[in-house]
Amino acid sequence: MRKTALVPISKREASFETGAVPPINELKETGTCAPLAHLSINGSSRALRRDELNREAVLLTFCDPLPEQCSRLFTLSSSEWRRLSLWLDISGLALYFLNRLNELGISELLPQAVSNRLHRNLLNNTARTNGMISESVRIQQEFQMSSLSYALLKGLSFWPNSVPRPELRSQFDLDFLVAAQSASKAREILEGRGYRLYSISGRSWEFKLNERPGFTLKDIYKDLRSYAVELHIQPGDQSSWSPLDRLEWRTFHGMSMPVLSPVDLFLGQGLHAYKHICGEFSRAAHLLEFRRHVLARRDDIDFWDELQWSAREHPPASLALGVVTLLISRVMGDFAPKALTSWTVCTLSRSVRLWIQVYGQRAVLGIYPGTKLYLLLQRELAAAGVPAKRPIRQALLPSRLPPPVIRPFEHEALPVRLGRYHMQLKLILVRLRFHVVEGLRFLFESYRWRRLVRVVR
Repeated sequence: MRKTALVPISKREASFETGAVPPINELKETGTCAPLAHLSINGSSRALRRDELNREAVLLTFCDPLPEQCSRLFTLSSSEWRRLSLWLDISGLALYFLNRLNELGISELLPQAVSNRLHRNLLNNTARTNGMISESVRIQQEFQMSSLSYALLKGLSFWPNSVPRPELRSQFDLDFLVAAQSASKAREILEGRGYRLYSISGRSWEFKLNERPGFTLKDIYKDLRSYAVELHIQPGDQSSWSPLDRLEWRTFHGMSMPVLSPVDLFLGQGLHAYKHICGEFSRAAHLLEFRRHVLARRDDIDFWDELQWSAREHPPASLALGVVTLLISRVMGDFAPKALTSWTVCTLSRSVRLWIQVYGQRAVLGIYPGTKLYLLLQRELAAAGVPAKRPIRQALLPSRLPPPVIRPFEHEALPVRLGRYHMQLKLILVRLRFHVVEGLRFLFESYRWRRLVRVVR
């Protein structure tokens, strides 16, 4: 395979990457489109730390041409690779990264231990993905035998526009959109297969099968025959459109499966990425998949026209797509066509743009469990008419313990019970530390944020 040379980035990209962006007074009024290089206030964005620069370099390997900053990846120490490998696993980028280096013909530049680990995880994840696909097929066979109205969400439906190969994706559950009138039967089918209902949150029902105490990050690529399924209930309101009314059928692994129409699939993907941006931790893989989808459709003007028309039926869509697109541009450079940015990015308020400029890189390059800085964005979105999921005070000071990771089993053995308790106690301690540390960080940044916002208004 021909090797790809590392080349200096263009002048525009160089200024973008170093933060030399237009001053704040050059930003045009809301409703017009400022350059995607964003706005800047001197000292508003802190310099990236070394680990964050390494993570940024990983994301930049997916750019064409390959930026020169990526060369830093091949001079990392063993300890730096250990920390970076942890982030690659958590962010969902590990196998995408390996595949990208193979495409570029430079995978041999990886340290042997890192390369061996990535290849071993790819083999494990291939078996795991095949197991999840087989389970999905079995569930859908029962759905179709019962004439349920449903569609496959995420996962396989992202291939090939967002995901080069299914086994490269780090997937934790199977998602289905189910019509309200089919929801009770779908639940009956899942429970008949041994799944247990864990939670109902809004219109989402979460089920689990073969939960295992002691599951750790080292197991995320292994085929342990432990599955989670989420049913997303589509209301039966006849007065509004339903994505279940315009499905497409595609054949995966010998079975015909219903998936969302191309526009609904893209819109749902963008809204899903936006939901995670407006939360404590956002997996960088979601943003990379969205970027790949945009590039696959870049020159399809009819698609963008249809998307814009459909977005009118979902008021928050233009704002959500604008936030996601601008955030990716902040980290990886401009990539989206004007046919998308003209009605999404260009409608974002100054304060939302400022949040992306100041905190966007931290949101993308951060490590689990994340931060509470999204609450500053939530406040600005509320001013734009987007209601918050929960009050800021409740997010800062939760009044309840986290839900159980694994629920009790009937007639469970003592070691299993102790394993459950250990997992739950560990989660509580992690969440307690998170709330204390990130709560204090939020208070400091909140004061600083108010000063910055006053400048742009």
